[in-house]
Amino acid sequence: MLIDFFFMLKEAKIPVSIKEFLLLLEALEKEVIGPSLDDFYYLARLTLVKDEAHFDKFDRAFGMYFKGIAAAFDENAAIPLDWLLKRATKDLSAAERALIEKFGYDKLAERLKQLLKEQKERHEGGSKWIGTGGTSPFGNSGVNPEGIRIGGEGGNRSAVKIWETRTYRDYDTAREIGTRNIKVALRRLRKFARQGAHDELALDATIRATANNAGYLDIKMQPERRNNIKILMLLDVGGTMDEHIQRIEELFSAAKSEFKNMEFYYFHNCVYDYLWRNNQRKHAERFATWDVLRKYAPDTKLIFVGDATMSPYEILQAGAAIDYHNEEAGAEWLQRFTSMFPSYIWLNPEPENIWEYRQSIAIIRQQMDNRMYPLTLEGLERGMRTLSK
Repeated sequence: MLIDFFFMLKEAKIPVSIKEFLLLLEALEKEVIGPSLDDFYYLARLTLVKDEAHFDKFDRAFGMYFKGIAAAFDENAAIPLDWLLKRATKDLSAAERALIEKFGYDKLAERLKQLLKEQKERHEGGSKWIGTGGTSPFGNSGVNPEGIRIGGEGGNRSAVKIWETRTYRDYDTAREIGTRNIKVALRRLRKFARQGAHDELALDATIRATANNAGYLDIKMQPERRNNIKILMLLDVGGTMDEHIQRIEELFSAAKSEFKNMEFYYFHNCVYDYLWRNNQRKHAERFATWDVLRKYAPDTKLIFVGDATMSPYEILQAGAAIDYHNEEAGAEWLQRFTSMFPSYIWLNPEPENIWEYRQSIAIIRQQMDNRMYPLTLEGLERGMRTLSK
């Protein structure tokens, strides 16, 4: 039985090995868990899955193999799929909804076990059996303040348990990034060098010196290793970027934590003749873009962050900036930045599959020599590889 489960995990592209599978069998033989499907789920995930990025794939494969919660009951108690097809949607008033009885979690589980044994046919629009379109707490496409959804799609958000529910959702390299995950991806760019005073123990050198000194301790010190990567981050702010505030804040927070030599400035839509560092005082405290270009060394890593969504005129034509009259086109400033800092990328929070449908994104990508990457874990890692070359 479990051999087929092992092969299903392999088919799901989860890198499980024979050694891990044998470890699972050994744990079962020693009865480290009780006769519970939930306990087996956690044991199998612990022994077979070594990377949390594969948790979602494991949940899918596990649910497919063990047929969801039906496996916890009689093997002959499966509910046919055609019984659970949506036929009608119950539409109740607030007063009618208030009259529907709540069983409570424990009673729901017991009642479901009983119905799985007793039910012999399909039901629709009722209040008792497992079915669709009614007020029963079991089934789907109906209305109940507290039930177990079986099949179908959610809508009322009132289920306390869901058939084949997945503990983890979309925990993969294409998921939206969080601060912890982005820190891991950004570390690809770190480059350590020893600089400054001797303030760290040189363990290997101390061992060698002590051995050469007939066993008498000879302590050797060395400069602390520091990350000497220099980052210049230019962030688009306002307008359509308001939809991405949370992810940009996570990126900014993680980058400030990982890179001690990081400077940042804001722009809107495209870079022009000035930038700013405080959005509340953008008109009073401006930094000339020419000064920013001259301030940083050419080996600085340049990271643009923006959705590149604007009128194409804002990039290609002087005076077309959305909020003021710019003397030179944004494309000219982009070219100056990419010429001054050869190591550069553009991170775009918009989904990559829509880029081809927006003219302004195509123009920015061309200006960036196709060094535009989506703001996902996979995209961020690609970008860090580009910057590290």
